[in-house]
Order: sequence, then structure tokens, then C-alpha cells
Amino acid sequence: MWVSWSGGKDAATALAAARRAGHRVTGLLSTTTSVPSGGAEIAVHGVGTALVQAQAAALALPLHRVELPPACPDGTYRERLRSALGAAGGAGVTGLVCGDLALADVRAFREDVLDGTGVAGVFPLWGADTAALARGMLAAGLRAVVVAVDPARVPAALAGVAFDAAFLDALAPGVDPCGENGEFHTFVTGGPGFARDVPVAVTGTVHRDGHVQAVLAPAG
Repeated sequence: MWVSWSGGKDAATALAAARRAGHRVTGLLSTTTSVPSGGAEIAVHGVGTALVQAQAAALALPLHRVELPPACPDGTYRERLRSALGAAGGAGVTGLVCGDLALADVRAFREDVLDGTGVAGVFPLWGADTAALARGMLAAGLRAVVVAVDPARVPAALAGVAFDAAFLDALAPGVDPCGENGEFHTFVTGGPGFARDVPVAVTGTVHRDGHVQAVLAPAG
């Protein structure tokens, strides 16, 4: 079984939940977008693949990347992801663990992409109370940085801060505590399943793709 890996808290929590349920996780699957400066990153999050690879190494899991062009058309996304999943299914991967919580249209889209690949969607966090889940992540020892915020819903100044109790307390009413509606995104630096931390430094912020993104660099 593989995990759909964005590098964020929901993916990491879904990985931990899948293992608790007895699933054998053998890899991580990330979609990355090429950037003009060279290399690739997780779209919207703005996190470079070197840091995502460092997460995979700390989890002792291979990282499988699906490369996408900038402003990737839906058809290209489906084609490349289905190709990767079909190869995975042929190699014996039976499930893809996804960290989705409540958006039925997103889940339906994932299941449509998976259909016919031989890989089934697994949603261990589906339907969870997001307020309780966010606090539970912290109680379990998850450590993360807020890497992108939608400034229309979350103050831009919170890009780059720790995902912690103080951050959750600072969210306005109506903002999902897990950012399920795209209010914010995170990068996990340590916690359950990590053999070691993946320390990062926030070197600034940029405005891109309608979000304020924290610029991360390896630290320590």
C-alpha cells in the first residue's frame, strides 16, 4: 500500500492511521510541478522535492514522484497519475491511502482517477471531527510548519509559523482547524513514524497561486 503524500499533516496522520489499522505501507506517491528556476515542488505548498525526499528518508519509505507541468491540464494530470498507479498496481500495490477528511467531490475525483488501475482508495481519516483531529495530531507528537495560507481566510502573518495550539487558537471562526477547505497547508518536520526530524528554516514568504507561501530551507 502507498500513501498519497503532500508532505503535510493530513498525509502523515493518514499514514499513521493506516499502520495502526494493520496496513503494510511500502511507499509514498507525490505529484510535483516543475518550476522556472529548475527542479520541482509540491503545488500550492511551494515545498521543494529535496525536503519531501528528506521526509521519505526519515520515514524509511521510497518516494515515487509523478511529474506535472505548470498549470497542468486535468487530462494530463489524470493520464500521468493513472499511468503511475497502473504500474504500481501491476507491481502488487493494492491501495492508496489518502488524507481526505470531508470533501465529497475531492474524494469522488480521486476514486475516479483510481478506477481501473487496480489500486483502491483508502480513506482512514474520512468523516473525522476536524477540530478534535487537529488537536489529536499535536497530542500524538506531530510537528509541522504552516507553509501556505489563503490570505482571504487566514492572516498572511501566519505563513511560516508552527502548526501548534497557538496557531489553532488564532484561526477565525469558520476556518477549518485542519484547513480542509484550502485555508492553509503544512509541512511535517517530525512525529509518529519519523526516525528523525526534518528541520527547516523559514527564510521569507512569497505571494503565489493566490496564497502566501513560506520559503523553506533545510536547517540543522
